[in-house]
Amino acid sequence: MTTHLGARRPAAARRSAPHDPASAVMTSPTPVAVDLGSAYLTLWAGERGVTAAPTNEGRTPLIRRARIIDGPGSVALLSRLLLDYHDPVPAGAVVVACRPVLAPPADQQLTRQVLTQVFAPSRLLFIDTLRAAAIGAGAATGRLLIADIGAELTEVAMLDDGHVVAARRADLGTRDLARGAGVDMLADTAVRALRDVCQQAGTHRFAPRALTRGLVLVGDGATRPDLTTQLVSRLRTSVHPAAAPHTVALTGASLAAMAAMRHPTAG
Repeated sequence: MTTHLGARRPAAARRSAPHDPASAVMTSPTPVAVDLGSAYLTLWAGERGVTAAPTNEGRTPLIRRARIIDGPGSVALLSRLLLDYHDPVPAGAVVVACRPVLAPPADQQLTRQVLTQVFAPSRLLFIDTLRAAAIGAGAATGRLLIADIGAELTEVAMLDDGHVVAARRADLGTRDLARGAGVDMLADTAVRALRDVCQQAGTHRFAPRALTRGLVLVGDGATRPDLTTQLVSRLRTSVHPAAAPHTVALTGASLAAMAAMRHPTAG
């Protein structure tokens, strides 16, 4: 299905209008979570569930290295995904979007523009992808090392009770394995980033306890046993691939969206 947006109103506004203002006051906004990945765009909208679509099927990818490079195309894809739901998502949703660690302000601003055009949200919040993944994996308490080795981006961080205290990222992912990069290169990149995080001023005192706990691994890299084996060998600690590595960050973002609904002044 192709959605031609042109200069029309935001998708969410088109689907929900017209409506009775009195009923709008009585109706709670829809909690929405979005993960705009380099391989897939995944969307959760409350009881409507999860829907997803690849971001690189066309001649030019919509998202590259976790950066939106085609804003109108991303708007069109999100709008098409919303049409998968039989129950429309009305304007005014509370949207929580995953954000790669150390994302430049310009990247976040473009993401904000895309999501605002599609959802016309009442609130739009960002959550670091690694924090969302830790929440989704049920591992957000205490000191934690976590790595998201995705299709085109590797992110690593140390978390303290769910808050990112140090992070690194590299433009390398599992899709690069088909472009000549080896598993050893991917493992070395992640390990170097993790060591930098552990040696950063203010975090080195957390490192021994976090290393003892082991590394939580999410993203497409968590589906590759050969990569897990190399990480265990290089880090000399346990590595725990997430149970649902491709959607664990979306799960955490959905929990954050529901929390934002309960605490409307937070965030």
